[in-house]
Amino acid sequence: MTAEFENLRKVASEYCRIIESIGDDEQDWLRKVFKILPQLHAAIAVMLEQEHAGGNPVEANLEQRFSLFTKLHQLLGEKDAYWMEYDLGHEECRSGSLADDLTDIYCELKQGLMRLEEEKSDPDGILRNWRAGYRIHWGKHLVDAERHLYDLSSRGHI
Repeated sequence: MTAEFENLRKVASEYCRIIESIGDDEQDWLRKVFKILPQLHAAIAVMLEQEHAGGNPVEANLEQRFSLFTKLHQLLGEKDAYWMEYDLGHEECRSGSLADDLTDIYCELKQGLMRLEEEKSDPDGILRNWRAGYRIHWGKHLVDAERHLYDLSSRGHI
């Protein structure tokens, strides 16, 4: 593994650890999420520069995903929903969900991390899958989560 890949692995592990510590104080927990997302973004961006073709996004365990989403959605409460570009002006029309963003990022990263722990893991394959998943799916969630958390922070809600 390269130093860059090791950094991505460390940041991904820290992100997953933070998400898994969901029972902690909400305000402190959100601050940790707010701080780790730019690090994750920077770490994957470096790896995109060293791109090799191939890879597939990860198929999430839907039961695990739903369970985590539900916990995050309940924890975040009113801080969960946010406006997307084409939402109507009514409060109930906010279609963005921080819980959904954080869950999708977590599921993609966690599956790769678990595969890295296997005796016969394929780090290059895992990296290709993370890159493909980032481009196709979780990268958008990462940007949306960063934007929403920035907005909450700038209004003093984190």
